[in-house]
This record gives sequence, C-alpha cells and structure tokens, in this order.
Amino acid sequence: MTLDQFVTAASDYARDVDRLFWLLVVISGLITLLVTALVAIFVIRYRRGSTVHRGELPPALKHEVEIGWTAATLFLFLFIFWWADTAHLEALTPPADALEVHVVGKQWMWRFQHPNGAREIDTLHVPAQTPVRLAMTSEDVIHDLYLPALRLKQDILPGRTTFLWFTANKTGTFWLTCAEFCGTDHSRMGGKLVIMPPEDYARWSAAQPQGDDLAHQGEALFRTLGCSGCHAPGASVRAPDLHGVYGRLVHLADGRTVKADEAYLRDSILLPRKDVVAGFEPIMPSFAGVATEGDLIKLVAYLKSLGSATTERGAQPGVQPGARP
Repeated sequence: MTLDQFVTAASDYARDVDRLFWLLVVISGLITLLVTALVAIFVIRYRRGSTVHRGELPPALKHEVEIGWTAATLFLFLFIFWWADTAHLEALTPPADALEVHVVGKQWMWRFQHPNGAREIDTLHVPAQTPVRLAMTSEDVIHDLYLPALRLKQDILPGRTTFLWFTANKTGTFWLTCAEFCGTDHSRMGGKLVIMPPEDYARWSAAQPQGDDLAHQGEALFRTLGCSGCHAPGASVRAPDLHGVYGRLVHLADGRTVKADEAYLRDSILLPRKDVVAGFEPIMPSFAGVATEGDLIKLVAYLKSLGSATTERGAQPGVQPGARP
C-alpha cells in the first residue's frame, strides 16, 4: 500500500474527514505552542534568583482567567463534537436507491457479490457518482474492511450483518484491506477497489458471468429448504405469507415491537424462538448449521424482494402483524 492511498480522497465524505483531521492538527498545534510558550516564559521570568513579584493574582482577575479558559475549552470541544457528529451521522444512512453489494470476509479473502449475481474475489468494482451500500458478514472470525481512499472502515462480525455506504467521485484503482488481526495471514488479506465511470461499470457488469440475481437464488433456496411448504398460500401449516414482511413493525408474544430489518430476518432463520411473534406458535425449526452465510444472504435478499414486489403491484401486503419467516 502506497502513501497516495491515504492522501487521495475519493469521495466527499473522505474530504470531510480530512478537513476535520487537519482542523484537529491545527488546534492541537496551537495549543501545544501556547503551552510551550507559557512554560518558557514562566521558566525565564520566574527563574531562581529573579526579583519578579511572585504574589497571587487579585481574586477577581484569577476568577476571570479560570472562567475564560474553561469556557473557551468547552465551546471548542462542542464545536468539534458538532462537526464530527454531523459528518458521521450523515454517513450512517444510505439513500434508498443505493446499489447493494454483499461482502463476505473469510480467512484470508474477500468475496463480493453484485445485485445481478456477478461475483468477485479480492476485487470490488463500483460505479462513481452512485451510492453503494455494502452489506457485510464473516464466515469465521472478526474482520474489518478498510477503504483508505474513502476514509471508511467497519468491523465485520460472524453471525451479524454490518453496513457501509459511500458515493465515490474519483475514478481509479485503490487499495482495500482487513484492519483487524484475523490470523496468521492477516497481512495478505487485501484487494483492490476499482471505481469506474457509470457507463464503464455497466459494460463491465454486463460482461461478467452471471447466474440468477440474489433474490432469485434465494427463492430457489427458499423452496429447497422447504420454507415454501409452510409459508406459501394455502399451506396446511399455519404460517404467514411473507409478502411485505421486510421493513414492517413486528409485534412479539412478550409485548415488544421490533422492526423487520436484515438482522431480524437473519435471526428468524437461525434463532426462530428468540423473538416469537404474537399470534403464532413457535414451531419453525432453526436453520443454524444448515444455511451457510451465503445462503442467508440469498434468503434475506429474497424476503426483501417480496416486499418490493408487493409495493410495486400496489397490492395490500399479505402479512399479518407480527408475521415472521
């Protein structure tokens, strides 16, 4: 990894981070110079043997000095906190139309899968000027995806899905790496981030070997695992239709209400007794050890697509309140 990977800013967010960094450097430098100068002045002025007055300051002046430097420090801290907080909070919520790429970390490689089914290992192609959302999980230990040119990094945890998003505005090939020690070959767990003009990305994507997209792969897996035997309309087992489940508020048997996001759908597949839905018996079996991380990504993508399809048709969702997969 070369130094230019840390100097080049490939997104507006990266430039915001750089501005905040240099502001902190300047403020820290000024404070250091001020403290150093005061120490030097006091050492010289009040050195041993000097005849300078060493009495206390008048009480009123002493209080003004204490109140002044305390207030200045407080306002400076609040300003820096506001600036940093504003930049980072905006970076937490991706646009609804962001291109979603699934990332799986595994000792010692990165696997990327695009919405159209195209797959990559240790190289991620993305379009510039387009919001990109990375949905990430790990197959083994904790990893950390670090994108220096975008000033982004995020832990990737086994058994959970974490997210990053960005809108790159500079094309080129940049470095990506794992920033969390993950085993003996941790230092080799790197790859390339290729940011392309949107039209070039479209041509690259169309030229890749592709199967079904994630949602269609998830639909096939949904049937293979037998989920459709309970959740399909007309099934003999009392289980809800899953159209529209993603993003809904789910009422649980213990009185809680949760939102059916990616984490909830994942837990519903692996830990069906964790959040039992009001009005349904906890009869769904666990698929822990049966569904791999890749399978979970496909199943969640399929369940999310059901919600989108229902909305597009303008029909009323067929899921009862509190329904779960």
